[in-house]
Amino acid sequence: MDKNLTEITDLTRAEFERLLELSAQLKSELKKKPRLDNAEGKVAALIFEKPSLRTRVTFEVAMRQLGGSAIYLGPSDIGLGTRESVPDVARNLARWVDCIIARVFEHEKITGLAGNASVPVVNALSDAAHPCQALADILTVKDHRGKLDGAIIAWVGDGNNVCNSLMYSCALLGLELRVATPRGFEPAKEVTDRATAMAQESGAKLAFGNDPAAAVRGAEFVYTDVWASMGQEDQAAHKARMFRPFQVNAELMEQAGPDAKVLHCLPAHRGEEITAEVIDGPRSIVLDQAENRLHAQRALLATLLGRR
Repeated sequence: MDKNLTEITDLTRAEFERLLELSAQLKSELKKKPRLDNAEGKVAALIFEKPSLRTRVTFEVAMRQLGGSAIYLGPSDIGLGTRESVPDVARNLARWVDCIIARVFEHEKITGLAGNASVPVVNALSDAAHPCQALADILTVKDHRGKLDGAIIAWVGDGNNVCNSLMYSCALLGLELRVATPRGFEPAKEVTDRATAMAQESGAKLAFGNDPAAAVRGAEFVYTDVWASMGQEDQAAHKARMFRPFQVNAELMEQAGPDAKVLHCLPAHRGEEITAEVIDGPRSIVLDQAENRLHAQRALLATLLGRR
């Protein structure tokens, strides 16, 4: 694969499928011994402009399990793009570490790091994309179905960064994805256009609309996310009104398949985009999904750091 993961589109279908296979393989290997040597002696720099639970912990744990280590750099440590330019940060870090993992606001910072670093750069979340989450999402679908062929996923809510990466993943792998958003909150046209073109090559089925009931009807997996992402707090009240019909609740889940599972990338706002009854109920697989962040990212790092 390319030395960077800035978005799912950096991967070929074969590379994506190989990461899924390697995720399961390394998980099995770790049951036999507590530490692997895929990244022995390697160091990753974690640049975080946004707070994090799952992303930071899973990347740090993954590096340790692979025999490497990680250095956390918070917002006040660098001042990415303010105290120091993005190219300067990338070029300096590349002299010291073996991988740069960045969780930022502007996607341009990810592309700027990737364009100036001589070591792999991983997008751990930007305003435009969340490819590591998508890897874990698809891994979770595969775990629960046994195979990906024929999977039907419904996305209900905002056409945001998580939705973008999920769209590219389904389009690449030939899956069916139905996206339902309030009017005016659809995914960006350039993203839907590119995903649609990818779907034509893979045989994927992508549908876009504004009716959550239609999207989830017969779906095997119903996926939602917070209505106002980090950095959009000023939009929260407006979105709460606009998105109310898109809440994933028991009534909406009745429209899905009888065994349909619920996905959420977390953190969740119970009573807003999803009810406590649903996210804490028997259909929820959000903790499996969160665990798979570790397994998917461990496989990604093992691949990028050259021992797989």
